[in-house]
Amino acid sequence: MPPVIRPVRDEELVDWFAAFGTAFYIWPNDAQASADARRPNMDLDRTIGAFDGDAIVGTFRTFPTRLTIPGNERIDVSAVSAVSVRPTHRRQGILRRLIADDVARSVERGDVASILIAAEWPIYGRFGYGPATWQATWSLRVREAALLLDPVGSIEIVDREAARNLLPDVYDRCAANQPGEIARPPSRWDHELGVRDVPGRPPWRGAIVVHRNEAGKPDGFARFRGEEKWIDMSPDHVMLLDDLHGETPAAELDLWRHLAQMDLTATIRTEHPRRPLEPVKWFFSNPRAATVTGLSDFLWLRIFDVPRFLSARRYERDGELVLDVVDDVDGAAGPASGRYRLVVDGGAATCERTDAKADLTIDVRALSAAALGGTRLVDASRTVPFEEHRPGALRDAEGLLLTAEAPWCSTWF
Repeated sequence: MPPVIRPVRDEELVDWFAAFGTAFYIWPNDAQASADARRPNMDLDRTIGAFDGDAIVGTFRTFPTRLTIPGNERIDVSAVSAVSVRPTHRRQGILRRLIADDVARSVERGDVASILIAAEWPIYGRFGYGPATWQATWSLRVREAALLLDPVGSIEIVDREAARNLLPDVYDRCAANQPGEIARPPSRWDHELGVRDVPGRPPWRGAIVVHRNEAGKPDGFARFRGEEKWIDMSPDHVMLLDDLHGETPAAELDLWRHLAQMDLTATIRTEHPRRPLEPVKWFFSNPRAATVTGLSDFLWLRIFDVPRFLSARRYERDGELVLDVVDDVDGAAGPASGRYRLVVDGGAATCERTDAKADLTIDVRALSAAALGGTRLVDASRTVPFEEHRPGALRDAEGLLLTAEAPWCSTWF
């Protein structure tokens, strides 16, 4: 019999974490400790198990969050996490059934879209997801370049308790103005600031600085750690940057200025997702001192409600298109399937179902990848079927969706 897909009960949560640990063996796994620590922040109605008899052989969890889209509107989306299938039950269609179940639950809840961070690229395109934001790691050789900036406002060193009170609000204001960013739940800050350790994750022990504008209001912050290194008794330390956000470009640049001028530091290395194109690079006396050391996809998006998503975001050019969206979920038409007229006038859009002749037939995978403006629709369609019913329709659609500033998500989940 195929596994039964359903939410877990409270008494099954330890077994759920144990099942998850069989696939993600790379992390220390104390199922009881994980259940005890995470239970208060988990919605069991969104904590799904695949049951083979009484045994949990697959796990799937979602939580609600807000995604900032072009124009800085924030929409409610479902974030997917803790997806696993026991190694003994692979290749049996369990993941396919878990995702089909989640799509149905998401549509019933009225979710506009779903997001996730893909552990493996080949998996999620099959289920309508596409890579919508990109991330880079950077290395900055601070002794080779000076920032061509004067201080703006002030920098304050804060302890963990003060940071816990200040940072969530500052981050939320930053995220509200950064397409691609998501809201962070309160419990996340306890771990990221070292207030509370989470089983299976290394404790965070680092330093925190807050930026204040000229009126004294907190408008940015940075979290960082150190890696000690001496060469012939000369300090050559590495700063590991975990988080840096500013409400304004001036606040963000001033945080970079402060970190780059700290004594004993030779290199700043970013440990968490940064923009592939960092504005700060252009403010160094020698921009070559800042180099990208890694580049990859990050946030994947899957649209459920095409009219709501495309109507909610803003656009940088006007136009009109009729899109025929192909969406398949487990052999049946998915929620995004249909024909839609998108009309953009003055940067604002309307998107409605229509019977008009399509300009372009496109897969939901490609549309989802391009919907935040950071992935070219032409690139997302290279290996995904599409059909132009009017010459140039694909590039016209790309021109509507692209944004001058790429979306960026800094938040793992």
